[in-house]
Amino acid sequence: MPDQSLITTNEPLHCQNCDSILEEAFEFCPHCGQKANDELTISLLFYNTISNYFSFDARFLKSFVPLMFRPGYLAEKFLQGKRLLYLHPAQMYLFISVIFFFIISFSARELVQEANKMNEKVAKSEFVEKAKDSLKPELDSIQIQQMLKPLKDNQQILGLKDADLKLADSIIKAEAIVPKNVDTSWDFDKEKVDSLVAAGAEKEVIYKEMGMSDDPGFFEKRLFVRMLSLVKGQGAGSIVQVFFDSIPISMFFLLPFFAFILMIFYSNKGRYVYHLVFSFYYFSFLFTVFSILFAVNRFVFDIPDWIDWLIAFSTYFYFLIALIRFYKQHWFLSWVKSGLISFVFLLFVIPTAFGILVAFSFFTS
Repeated sequence: MPDQSLITTNEPLHCQNCDSILEEAFEFCPHCGQKANDELTISLLFYNTISNYFSFDARFLKSFVPLMFRPGYLAEKFLQGKRLLYLHPAQMYLFISVIFFFIISFSARELVQEANKMNEKVAKSEFVEKAKDSLKPELDSIQIQQMLKPLKDNQQILGLKDADLKLADSIIKAEAIVPKNVDTSWDFDKEKVDSLVAAGAEKEVIYKEMGMSDDPGFFEKRLFVRMLSLVKGQGAGSIVQVFFDSIPISMFFLLPFFAFILMIFYSNKGRYVYHLVFSFYYFSFLFTVFSILFAVNRFVFDIPDWIDWLIAFSTYFYFLIALIRFYKQHWFLSWVKSGLISFVFLLFVIPTAFGILVAFSFFTS
């Protein structure tokens, strides 16, 4: 009988992922790149999760130092074709932005709580306090007695009785505390609206009392929905929360606009996608800097304000150096263009985006 150890199978090896035929010496599949003997373990499962969705692998660590200290270097290398050595620009932007918004979420929660407290305080006490202020006597007791003194001194001449003097005293005091056009800073009768809310009236009835037209459009209706929530003391916090939740979405619009501005100023330096690569890395740098600042200020120690501002202002010089290195232009021309680009972006793009963000927060449930 032949030795079983000498018997070999002629069945070829197949890749578990793409089913391509592999040679025995292959450690990875040449077609899809998966490991030839990819045995599933817990460590493999979590490594794949992290590396695939957050790209937290050696490429991120290798990309971090040049991102922070070599402006424009990563974008330049990416366009040269070195796209596996360093982290992909969109992946880096996504990963760092997740960290950034996670850090500021702590501050966002505090702002939401403060907004709710302030809204509740205003909704419950503003009318009462202003009413109390308006009901304070405009004349004190001494002034009232001075006004009554001529009547008392000439009581017999005028033929006044003690009852007449008491009546005059009461009239003066009543006139002194009559409310003078109580102003609650609302454009409607808030006391009546509060009573309707307390009675459980239909919202349409309350909206009418607040001044909504008979045939309101979408934005008018949303406006009164938000105003009613503010009157109830419940709306400010939700507006702040929606505002913060909308910031990541707005950034996906700001970044392409920034790349478009770059393309206008450097129209002869390549297609739009080239400027988009530069923008991804630059915004990744910004998010990294401010993530570190927010994290240190909140969890470690409070950095002096002048240092915070100095670091924030230094990002402009990073931008200038990045432009010089990436676009290969003279430093003076790059300095002029960097100023104009920053001016256009800060003066027009960011305020517009902020306005849209505020409107979106106010009109969204």
